[in-house]
Amino acid sequence: MAAPRFMRLGLNIVANGAHAAGWRMPQALTDACTDIRLWMRMAQAAERARFNFMFWADGIAVRHSARSDEELSYNARIDVFEPLTLIGALAAVTERLGFVASASTTFNEPYHIARKFASLDYVTRGRVAWNVVTSWSEQEAHNFGADRLLEHDSRYERAEEFVDVVFGLWDSWEDDAFIRDKASGHYFDPAKLHTLNHRGRHFTVKGPLNVARPIQGYPVIAQAGSSGPGQNLGSRIADLIYTAQKTRESASAFYASVKAHAAAAGRDAEQMLVMPGILPILGRTRQEAQDRFDQLQERVHPCLGLPMLAETYGDLSGLDPDGPLPAPLAGSNALKSAHEALIRLGRQPGMTIRRLYQIQAGASGHNIAVGTPSDVADLMQEWFENGCCDGWNIMPAFLPEPALEAFEWLVPELQRRGLARTEYGGDGTLRGSLGLPRPPFRSRGALAAQPHGT
Repeated sequence: MAAPRFMRLGLNIVANGAHAAGWRMPQALTDACTDIRLWMRMAQAAERARFNFMFWADGIAVRHSARSDEELSYNARIDVFEPLTLIGALAAVTERLGFVASASTTFNEPYHIARKFASLDYVTRGRVAWNVVTSWSEQEAHNFGADRLLEHDSRYERAEEFVDVVFGLWDSWEDDAFIRDKASGHYFDPAKLHTLNHRGRHFTVKGPLNVARPIQGYPVIAQAGSSGPGQNLGSRIADLIYTAQKTRESASAFYASVKAHAAAAGRDAEQMLVMPGILPILGRTRQEAQDRFDQLQERVHPCLGLPMLAETYGDLSGLDPDGPLPAPLAGSNALKSAHEALIRLGRQPGMTIRRLYQIQAGASGHNIAVGTPSDVADLMQEWFENGCCDGWNIMPAFLPEPALEAFEWLVPELQRRGLARTEYGGDGTLRGSLGLPRPPFRSRGALAAQPHGT
């Protein structure tokens, strides 16, 4: 008999919650984003529910499209922890839960990223993952000495080389290079040191890395680009693809595309996991869930909602919010896949400005499932069993109640159906719990013989 296939589960927490107005709910903690004791409790609860990881889609700026500080003051995604720092604290109070942190290839240097994630792989005992992002906001560029953000294709070109350098630095040392032999005095075997000596278009990095090869070989690599260049990068490097899909049809098409890209890159498509985001609005009854969702949507202030559409539709403040949308702008240098998805939503019959910004505020284009735990599990099971995903990133609308409900109501229903694990599998690492192999050591010569070091 074939081994059972289980959903991989991630907990994706965005600031004070994935719903942009969730912090205004009566039971929400308004300072959840900087309450380290809460984060520790959340990590431990996620581990008890056998989640594979916690995930932070982080940025390195106050990212917004507000026209003024007054308009910006309605945005609750301002004060957030730097995720690598946070992981160090959460790793100390957990044993099996993994941690996925974003780090930009546009506003970092490869040596820094290689060293930080290799160190965290030891601090967490093999439970860290790097979410490779190229950054998408002009505010990030302004924080790093640039007048504007690099063009989309240029960001991905830089990312390709950046990741290759990081991989090469992680392979500075063979797995058993550090012999630490007191008798001979040899601390490492010099035959097992491999200095990178990289010279490319964007980077010159000699190496070696001053950290041993990571416990996982390479930390798990996550990637969220859904555009053409994004899928090309993901097919080459990613173990985990994070995506926003609102319908089964779009999810099925994206899943097929990801797996085809993996196969074309010579990879095992089963080892490239697709995990869309889902924001569950749970209730003991369907009416209770719908009432909660309605309360959330009613709390989306226009000063919060309208800027969410500005990258795609420009300034809408002078238009009737209950009227139709204008024609979209020609293009975007930010998140191209999100820009295109928003245009598709805007073309739905009867769509208004207010309805569209409420949809965006709900989960930034991710799927929202409203209903009982059984209703939400039905949707998750349907997608999982019909070629749409390999698991899910659960996005609590606010904190902590919706997250705890996911742990205590939704996960037991998935476990009852045999869809979610009741115990962790693998060797104690994040790769092990996800069912992913450990990358073998690759010499610089082997890397140079393959396109982009694949």
